[in-house]
Amino acid sequence: MAVLIAGGAGFIGSRLAAKLVQQQKPVIVLDNFDSYYDPRIKRANISGLGEQARIVEGDIRDRAGLERLFADYHITHIANMAGLAGVRNSIEQGPLYSDVNVTGAVHLMDLARRHNVKLFIQASTSSVYGQTSRIPFREEDAPDEPLAAYPASKRAAELFGYSYHHMFGLNFSVLRFFNVYGPNGRPDMMPLRAIEAILQQKPLPVYDNGELKRDWTYVDDVVAAIMAALDRPMGFALMNIGYGAPISLNEFIEIYEDLIGQKAIRQPTPAPASEPRITYCDNTRARERLGFNPQVHIREGLARTWAWYQKHHGLATG
Repeated sequence: MAVLIAGGAGFIGSRLAAKLVQQQKPVIVLDNFDSYYDPRIKRANISGLGEQARIVEGDIRDRAGLERLFADYHITHIANMAGLAGVRNSIEQGPLYSDVNVTGAVHLMDLARRHNVKLFIQASTSSVYGQTSRIPFREEDAPDEPLAAYPASKRAAELFGYSYHHMFGLNFSVLRFFNVYGPNGRPDMMPLRAIEAILQQKPLPVYDNGELKRDWTYVDDVVAAIMAALDRPMGFALMNIGYGAPISLNEFIEIYEDLIGQKAIRQPTPAPASEPRITYCDNTRARERLGFNPQVHIREGLARTWAWYQKHHGLATG
């Protein structure tokens, strides 16, 4: 098994690459090291992978570059973790998100079927469900009203995946991730933004009086789900990957206040139109098909994230 990880230098992709290398499996890491956040973070993510991993700098929108990649390596599995992230960042950039997250993904799908790739995993998001009234979120729900360009682009990639399965028999597994966090996470996401706001005593925007709820899922649990999916071709499959226990933003901040020993300066802020009131994962299907069994509760996960932050930034531990 030779696995191409598109977006393999990112938060989730690099953890997946490290796990595959640990298991002595050939890995090709493809990443364009874009500037959505500091590219030095992504390069550091993959710095310890060793010679077993092949690092290729390239863009999934570059069809000619992808064709060279498939010519150079016998790729049997693809994990597409690539794409532009960020719901709020996508609001004013619909064409760009469509180009990267849809066109780029379809290039990979098309080359996968032409080169007889055994299994394609597409990273998707809980954001595709939008402002649904059915709680918790289930895969059979129709996610037809995404609230911004990012989830719309991810939903479009899911639909293309079904088409490629139907037309060409491509094994295609969609994994909808719920609020992934953990050590070395993206700097634009709440788990790291909250730490820095508390430490620096800067106002922390709190949407809708902190009543928004999110189903936080620890990165190692997510990687375990991807690893399981890589071993299980299922035709076309769509699965929620989340812990299944949402908490309010207020509770989230309180956990950090206890860990850090310092109060946050909360700045009440209206939630953007792109923000659903809740994300809540029904992970029954992933448990049944993948043996998915998330291990890390939000309190433990935030404690690990805070411990990593202290070590990474040379802070004294309490």
